[in-house]
Amino acid sequence: MNTVAVIDYGMGNLHSVAKALEHVAPASSVCVTSDAETILAADRVVFPGVGAIRDCMAEIRRLQMDRVVRELADRGTPLLAICVGMQALMDTSEENGGVDCLGILPGRVEFFGDALEDDAGARLKVPHMGWSRVHQLRAHPLWANIGQDERFYFVHSYCVTAERATDVAAETVYGRRFAAALSHRNLFAVQFHPEKSHTAGLQLLANFMNWEGAC
Repeated sequence: MNTVAVIDYGMGNLHSVAKALEHVAPASSVCVTSDAETILAADRVVFPGVGAIRDCMAEIRRLQMDRVVRELADRGTPLLAICVGMQALMDTSEENGGVDCLGILPGRVEFFGDALEDDAGARLKVPHMGWSRVHQLRAHPLWANIGQDERFYFVHSYCVTAERATDVAAETVYGRRFAAALSHRNLFAVQFHPEKSHTAGLQLLANFMNWEGAC
């Protein structure tokens, strides 16, 4: 049986993600857990997150999920990071006065800014909240049956700038261009919420449930 673990470190819309995974893969076993052995034994792992990065990183380290996520990355287990889970993979974040993250992917998390404008000069609000187009930059199994520039649902005030252009799987523009998705070997990370993104989001989750961790 295909097993997927949703990492529970107290920060994330865990049960919405789990329900979405159960919907797209009803024959699979989905568990929400903070047990390291269960996570490491799973065929696939989801690393979600919402809230302030300082609190997220404190809980990740307290529960030793930093060690678990690094081991998953090294093992080649298919790993999907969502929202703050994606940000936690980077080197550092500007949020909360500066926070060291996991350093699994090189790059930084930056504040959108206080004077964002669209192409017409209209002021944009932060946080970036709502539906935005995601422009795929390269082919990947998780983009299967998802159209170019499909809309996904975002909620965030900070965005990722990757150090390696080859890690950026998709971009979105909201006053500035930022990484909407990252891909590196067995890691795929998205700033948007697939579990809130209707048909396109469910398709991405279904693709993840069939992904073996290679591009």
